[in-house]
Amino acid sequence: MKNIVVFASGFGSNFQAIIEASEQGHLTAHVVGLICDQADAYVITRANQHHIPVKVILRSDYHSKAAMDQTILEQCQTWNADYLILAGYMRLLSPFIIHAYPSRILNIHPSLLPKYKGLHAIEQAIANQEKEYGVTIHYVDEGMDTGEIIEQCKFSVEEIDYEAIKQKISYLEQVTYVQVIQKIMEEEHEKSSH
Repeated sequence: MKNIVVFASGFGSNFQAIIEASEQGHLTAHVVGLICDQADAYVITRANQHHIPVKVILRSDYHSKAAMDQTILEQCQTWNADYLILAGYMRLLSPFIIHAYPSRILNIHPSLLPKYKGLHAIEQAIANQEKEYGVTIHYVDEGMDTGEIIEQCKFSVEEIDYEAIKQKISYLEQVTYVQVIQKIMEEEHEKSSH
């Protein structure tokens, strides 16, 4: 069983999907901790309900981003993390975290990258009257949503309905992310057993 640490900043619907998949055996991994950068995020409540350790690491408590990220790295190592799973974490990770977990940090983004990086991706796509929407799961590198793409799921719309698009993306994220995390762990297991 691999250990995964989830990073989230907000509501935590993807975090919930990951925990439930782990508890039901669809995801053969232990969620060993949650890193959160917002003291009042609802995702913390979700973690507490499932007895998952939480480390709230606030930028305001550190003199530099590097100092903050050093604490994050140490916490992940303390939890013996094999993979870091970003699920709505609104910060870039420092290069030294990325180098500590090569090809073991995943992120999910609510657009068809490389289009619409960063915040408000769905709103950006709608503003451009896009006909195709979707989610991208990618490895994390030092850029903003620039890492190697692992998988994309897309759908077309006839008319632009923000709520409907948002709901469909949220659903796709929750289903797809768990499947991709599982697939990557299985592929790595096969490589290491040969």
